[in-house]
Amino acid sequence: MVLEPVPGARCDSESYYYCYSFDRELEQEWTWTERYPRQPEIKAYLDHVADRFDLRRDIRFSTTVTGARADADGRGWTVSVQEGTDLHCRFLVTAVGCLSAANVPDLPGLETFAGRWFHTGRWPHEGVDVTGRQVGVVGTGSTGIQAIPVLAREAAHLTVLQRTPNYSVPARNGPLSEAESRSYKADYADIRAVQAASANGHPFVVNPQSALEVDAAERDGVYRAAWERGGLRFRASYRDLLADEEANETASEFVRDRIREIVRDPETAARLLPHDHGFATKRPPIDTGYFETYNRDDVTLVDVRADPVEAVVPEGLRLRSGAVHELDDIVFATGFDALTGPLLRLDPTGPDGTSLRSAWWDGPRTYLGLAVSGFPNLFTITGPFSPSVLTNMPSSIEQHVDWIAGCLAHLRATGADRIEADPGAEQAWGEHNREAADATLLPRAATSWYLGANVPGKPSVFMPYAGGFARYAGTCADVARDGYRGFRLGHRRAVA
Repeated sequence: MVLEPVPGARCDSESYYYCYSFDRELEQEWTWTERYPRQPEIKAYLDHVADRFDLRRDIRFSTTVTGARADADGRGWTVSVQEGTDLHCRFLVTAVGCLSAANVPDLPGLETFAGRWFHTGRWPHEGVDVTGRQVGVVGTGSTGIQAIPVLAREAAHLTVLQRTPNYSVPARNGPLSEAESRSYKADYADIRAVQAASANGHPFVVNPQSALEVDAAERDGVYRAAWERGGLRFRASYRDLLADEEANETASEFVRDRIREIVRDPETAARLLPHDHGFATKRPPIDTGYFETYNRDDVTLVDVRADPVEAVVPEGLRLRSGAVHELDDIVFATGFDALTGPLLRLDPTGPDGTSLRSAWWDGPRTYLGLAVSGFPNLFTITGPFSPSVLTNMPSSIEQHVDWIAGCLAHLRATGADRIEADPGAEQAWGEHNREAADATLLPRAATSWYLGANVPGKPSVFMPYAGGFARYAGTCADVARDGYRGFRLGHRRAVA
């Protein structure tokens, strides 16, 4: 019986560094139970942090923010809430997340469906029992790859509707022993130092060799060792996997070969082989038994690129061919309106009456992913054009929080009450963001949500910063040391 928040939901960074680094005592007192903890354990950790630092007294729960508007002089914000009176603040810091705006497909007839439908990003807190039911999953991105094996074990029959085949590397999840936990805790200083100096905020070093510098046998041995270890470290097998198409193809074909080995039916295996993008050019999932799930007699894989879903009917999903898949439950694992979506749902309005939606009509623009010109005293934690989703998220979040805290301290110390990104600096950063992406293979995955391709009508802009976490953090530090270069600071009264 699947009664948990989103079946299979786990982090894809290992637990010992998918956590806060700002407090040494916190690192020592919390012990993770698994290599990749489930959602309930991550929530328990966050509850522990909230209790330990007495954070709840400064949090207003059960409150729906409906909008935000800047004061006419750009020196404050009014935040509208559905419950109660408006809130006023000098500075507005948006911590709305990168993947929090669920992308529900606009399928005709959804309201006519006789069964139940769910989006993985809006999963009922009480869980969902699919025992004995005919279940359809739409989507095979990271969330679908996590959920499908769990749902398959519970449902009478699972139908997976796949548009884009995906690469995935086994997580090799398991319990953490006491010895492993002691080792991590003893090494945290070194672990955090490696994270800070890394490209992705992970505590491991990328192999400095090129995949093309070694012979096929040696390369295969490196890939096999990484496959057996499992997890995201597979991407670190060689330095040029995301920079050179030929190098990338060696990793891509290695994963395709593993799919061919795991999936017993050759036709099903062929439908699961990705060919329209290279390994890790889209978000690279990790899994527990994903490809093995297709060896079950009660699981069917449907290629909806060849025969697209056309409508929802009372019985289930109708394809363009006219075929109807009869379902009791539909699970949309269709991802999110990433990075820009959560901010546009808040849709703050600047002092001149311009909304963020209007300012970003042809795509996002930010300075450092931290601020937007025309929206003074607004900070965007892990906003577009920052490393965000290309990194271990706690690393990027902490770096932004620390930078914003330092900026606010500077403003207070100097008597400034207004800060805004300079449009020229913002434009230059946008160009640099594009250049950093173009130096990689990432923008070539045309169906990637990094480009907004999963949301119809969304401008095609590569949104995360691909220049590396350490490089980005160094740039932010330089900007601060240089008196917040690229920002315009204002004082209501001259500082004596």
